[in-house]
Amino acid sequence: MLEGKVAIVSGGTRGIGLEIVRLFKKNNAQVILFGSKKETVDKAVSSLNNEGLNVEGYYPNLNDPNEINKVMKKINDQYGHIDILVNNAGMSSNKKIEDTTYEDFKQIMDLNVNAIFNLSKAVIPYMKGQNNGVILNTSSMVSICGQPSGIGYPTSKTAVNGFTLSLARELAPFNIRVNAVAPGITNTDMVSNLPKEMIDPLIKTIPLGRIGEPLDIANAFLFLASDMASYITGVVLSVDGLARN
Repeated sequence: MLEGKVAIVSGGTRGIGLEIVRLFKKNNAQVILFGSKKETVDKAVSSLNNEGLNVEGYYPNLNDPNEINKVMKKINDQYGHIDILVNNAGMSSNKKIEDTTYEDFKQIMDLNVNAIFNLSKAVIPYMKGQNNGVILNTSSMVSICGQPSGIGYPTSKTAVNGFTLSLARELAPFNIRVNAVAPGITNTDMVSNLPKEMIDPLIKTIPLGRIGEPLDIANAFLFLASDMASYITGVVLSVDGLARN
């Protein structure tokens, strides 16, 4: 489904991001994953290579536009084009607001929102030059229904939705599609770090009767990245087993 495409996936070393990298590669894309540090990038690249899925990895500071621009130029120079950007890097929180410092809140916004701006802005000139491209952002079900603590995370994901819808309108004349996927409760490290008393009641509200797996979410990204979704832009696609209010 992605034959000949060059895809960049931030937050690609574990969880949903790693599954996106794996699935894109299995669908014949050239995939470059971004991670937060050398150790995690090297580990993910080695693991995928052992599966016969040869990928590359970088660990740029996602809040340093100059560093990001250099990496994007290097990738474009190497492959001649960049077709897909998946903005998946992110972090969560479960602190009550009275326990959340400004620094806590800012850290979430820097990674979940500002990094998306930096990565998208860096890749857009290359996509405009080829009059084609796909930008996909990871949102969350909590952008729709909120969560009982950890105010920074749903705030950031609501911002991702607004970013997605607005950028889709701005870039449509250049044949660049911008969409988001809003996962529900998914079996990842991020969810495993949340308290059981927060997760169990939510699972009971899911009509499909289970939490999602990373592959469930990656499949949605694959569809939106592919030409099968060539007439879809400005959509926030919920993949949550109907786990919404």
